[in-house]
Amino acid sequence: MIYLILFGEFFKIGLLAIGGGLVTVPFLYDLSSSYDWFSPQELTDMIAVSESTPGPIGVNMATYAGFKAAGICGGIVATMGLLMPSMIIIVLLARYLKKHPNNLQFESVLKSIRPVALALIAFGGLFIAKAFVTGWPMAGLIAVLFLIIHYVKLNPILYICLGIIGGLIWG
Repeated sequence: MIYLILFGEFFKIGLLAIGGGLVTVPFLYDLSSSYDWFSPQELTDMIAVSESTPGPIGVNMATYAGFKAAGICGGIVATMGLLMPSMIIIVLLARYLKKHPNNLQFESVLKSIRPVALALIAFGGLFIAKAFVTGWPMAGLIAVLFLIIHYVKLNPILYICLGIIGGLIWG
């Protein structure tokens, strides 16, 4: 039964998470309050692990959450639930766009979805900020890192490695 629930919940997330992996955060937050699969604190850990491992963050988080809920099979089921809507939608859109390449109504729909995706990403960012900013020193560190990342254009992997090293030293 848990596999069916996992598949259904992650299918809904995959269907509605337009805009990328961080858009899954509000949905996962709701799952943490609806089921005892993981806590909001564990969700922040999932985000950290998903951001620092290879692959799309949404897929990584679905796999992690499914694994926490029901082991290896749960991870597979949750991941398939998350991916299935995208696969279906991409196939249908590709067929439609092949027949109607310059459809103005379709372009209007895409333009109207962008603000929703941005709002969901912003919510995810605020959720993460509330979880990680535990005081002024952390807020200052985040501000400094933001400025460094903005002005010093290095490979993002380097910043992740520096974060890991910093966590090992000061964690």
